[in-house]
Amino acid sequence: MKQNHFTQYENKLHEQLLKLFHSVEKSRFSNRLGPRLYCNFQRFALIVLFKRSGKSLRKFIKELPESRWLKWLGFQEIPSKTSLHRWIQNYSSQSLRKLIQVLLKDEKPSLMAIDATGLESWQRSRHYENRLKDFGIRNPYQPYAKVDFFVDTDTLLIHEFRMRVKPRHDVLGAKEIFKRTRLKKVKILGDKGYDSEELHEIARQKGFELFAPVRKSSRKSPKGFWRRKCKGGDSDYSRRSTVESVMHAFKSQTRSLRSKLHYMKKKELALSVLIYNIEKMIDILQTFFRIVCET
Repeated sequence: MKQNHFTQYENKLHEQLLKLFHSVEKSRFSNRLGPRLYCNFQRFALIVLFKRSGKSLRKFIKELPESRWLKWLGFQEIPSKTSLHRWIQNYSSQSLRKLIQVLLKDEKPSLMAIDATGLESWQRSRHYENRLKDFGIRNPYQPYAKVDFFVDTDTLLIHEFRMRVKPRHDVLGAKEIFKRTRLKKVKILGDKGYDSEELHEIARQKGFELFAPVRKSSRKSPKGFWRRKCKGGDSDYSRRSTVESVMHAFKSQTRSLRSKLHYMKKKELALSVLIYNIEKMIDILQTFFRIVCET
């Protein structure tokens, strides 16, 4: 049967997936022996489409023939639910992070914002929650994941993130993000939760300029040289709210984490961040071409 080489795209999402896959320079097939029914690009694209749909595995595979993606991706036959689940397991959170870095390698932000939020990590029925209240039964504690986002205030792209399955202080997530990121010489805006002299020192070692409002205290002057520098305020601080807009948009797409195991939760979150960045870059390109056409 004729093999497709995947050089043409049918829509903007297809185009971004092709560019990202070719940028990674991964081989076309992962197996040297045996049948080569599905190539790596088909597997990767189908995983993104599944996560983007928000459906269950069984329902997604059942409704897949109704879409044009089978033709656009050149599938010879429809994969089974088990095959798609196995493809998802083959991707690690580290490999998904690498894809995010490749996607954003040409981005050069100058002003970043950091903030943390809680994301539901246990699916529950809202109907039965209300029914418990009607009977006077208090809802049991439901766990949530603590997620830190490192966002570009201009493009609203998520450059780094950190997830913990249990609530932790904001400074702990910021330390790991500052040490992990490849960005240099950027200004970072944070709220009072990031008011830490140690965090300021880590940021300065990486070439960052961190601004976080000083917390209220009975002391006339805060401890720490960099904390005292932040006491006078900053003219760009009003742009910190963009990270909250990003968190709201992200949580509108990913309301909760479906996975039960902690490493699968991290993988699911990384895939959600990748999809969010791809869709955001599509919006940026469409806005750019619209402005060019109007001028």
